[in-house]
Amino acid sequence: MGKKRIVKKGGESSGAARGTSSRVSKRKLDAGIMNVEATYNNTKVNVSDTSGNVVMWSSSGSLGFSGAKKGTPFAAAKVGEILADKAIQMGIKEVSVTVSGVGAGRESAIRAFATKGIHISSIKDVTPVPHNGPRPPKPRRV
Repeated sequence: MGKKRIVKKGGESSGAARGTSSRVSKRKLDAGIMNVEATYNNTKVNVSDTSGNVVMWSSSGSLGFSGAKKGTPFAAAKVGEILADKAIQMGIKEVSVTVSGVGAGRESAIRAFATKGIHISSIKDVTPVPHNGPRPPKPRRV
């Protein structure tokens, strides 16, 4: 009939929740850089220290959104909220934001991050823009 579950009183049943909180609280930062990559299909956000070493990251797909729901502003807002909670535990007070991509989650990830009380010092758009674009196709021969 399967294994029996043993419930311990007075303690947490899962060790995973304790492991993540202790892993996050080991490193203390005052300021950081938040990188938002918003594509049509997904939104990826990472927070790094001022020298560029990634400290934490998350994406819409890693939160459980699948298919077309990954590119929505709602999914991007959830990513921003979760990373803001982790950043508060690390002691981050101020971030500068770099945004790349043309997806729907550009603004909503930043707004959700800012509503948790972390000061945003600057927002910079680093989306690559082609100067002349690719070579056009040859004319059609009929």
